[in-house]
Amino acid sequence: MARYADRLLADGERVVLRVRQHWLAPLVDGKIAVAIFLASIVLLVLISNLQPGDVRNVLGYLPLILLVLSLLWLFQVFWSWYSEDYLVTNRRVLKVEGIVRKRSADSSLEKINDAVLSQGIVGRLLGFGDLEIMTAAEESVDRYAMLAGAQQFKKTMLDEKHQLEQEYMRIPAPPLRVASDPAAAPAAAVPAQPRGMSADEITKALGDLADLRDRGAVSPDDYEAKKNDLLGRL
Repeated sequence: MARYADRLLADGERVVLRVRQHWLAPLVDGKIAVAIFLASIVLLVLISNLQPGDVRNVLGYLPLILLVLSLLWLFQVFWSWYSEDYLVTNRRVLKVEGIVRKRSADSSLEKINDAVLSQGIVGRLLGFGDLEIMTAAEESVDRYAMLAGAQQFKKTMLDEKHQLEQEYMRIPAPPLRVASDPAAAPAAAVPAQPRGMSADEITKALGDLADLRDRGAVSPDDYEAKKNDLLGRL
């Protein structure tokens, strides 16, 4: 059965890496429920050692109630943890959280400038960390707390970003002009006409090229050449 995050993928978008928070995360989020669960177990043991009577009968219900409530609370915390998805696709980074009410947030790879990874001693030993995604303006756009396999997540995200930029760089150059005299240019030398593009596709491609130019990944001359090529496909 497809997960909720899979239904958010666009045409041609594929999942490269899928993770969630480390298994310790629900224990940290539900630490109060864990404390209540342990306290109820201790109370049950203590009350079971009391002499039979009204006191034991009355107090015997309290730890049972606390035990049931803490188990329900822990079930909700672990279900929420299981329902989350942190994805790296060939286009973006996507985070989906929530059980009934879903919340999704994504960051386009071309807009990501870097990612700050924080790992303590326990995180390095158990393989989790806090990942903060940065934009080109050095502003934090999202934070992934206690992310399992945080190092691999960061590496995969930056690798896919680099590959996406290389694909933009491979946009075909403008076709060569054909000489007016057919004899001056062999028919085999005439390149195939580039495929037409919709206005939305050209607008998105121009925005991506402008972002690459602003970051210095594309020279102004290359930007102008590819812009003219794209506008010629309208």
